Amino acid sequence: MVIKVFLASSSGSTAIKKKQQDVVGFLEALKVEYDPLDIACNEENRMWMRQNVPEEKKPANGIPLPPQIFNEESYCGDYDTFFDAKEDNSVYAFLGLPPPPGSKEVPVKERNGDAHDEEQAAEEEEGEVAEGETADDEAMEEETAGDEAPADEEDEEAVEETDETHAEEEEQDEADDDREEEDLQSEEEEELRQLEEEEEAEVQEEEEGDVEETQEEEVE
Repeated sequence: MVIKVFLASSSGSTAIKKKQQDVVGFLEALKVEYDPLDIACNEENRMWMRQNVPEEKKPANGIPLPPQIFNEESYCGDYDTFFDAKEDNSVYAFLGLPPPPGSKEVPVKERNGDAHDEEQAAEEEEGEVAEGETADDEAMEEETAGDEAPADEEDEEAVEETDETHAEEEEQDEADDDREEEDLQSEEEEELRQLEEEEEAEVQEEEEGDVEETQEEEVE
């Protein structure tokens, strides 16, 4: 397969010259063998190029300008399509050539060999593990959802028990307070009783003393 590049060696257009230099320079950098065909000095080359460029690829005036690129008889494209292929790292596909080993255009599987297969297998395994974990998570969520209702009931029962405990404690505290009040009352009553007894005793002593004094006076 021969790559044919149709050029105009004596073109007066600076833009055309630059485009031709870009194409030729890039092909040489890739070490792609090509056949430069001058259309300025060779009428046959010019006619062949014009006839073999597809109608839909020709400009509005119907005269295609160089550079035009072919692979044998197959049309590859002009400078614009070549530039797009270069930007996309797909020049070999654009030229219809098999990419050399190590090229960015080589399919990943061919470039990495078994390493790619192992990587793909690892990715598939990770995907299966992830799916398994997702299923486990869903099952756990279902179990948790099923346990939520009993848990709520247990919480309510615990709250009720706590309330009952508080109520019993309050009743006990009230009873204790009542007992303390009763005890205080009893103590106060006892003290009053003792005071009354002491007062009565004092009164009695005084009365007895008065009686004795009266008797002594009578005796005298």
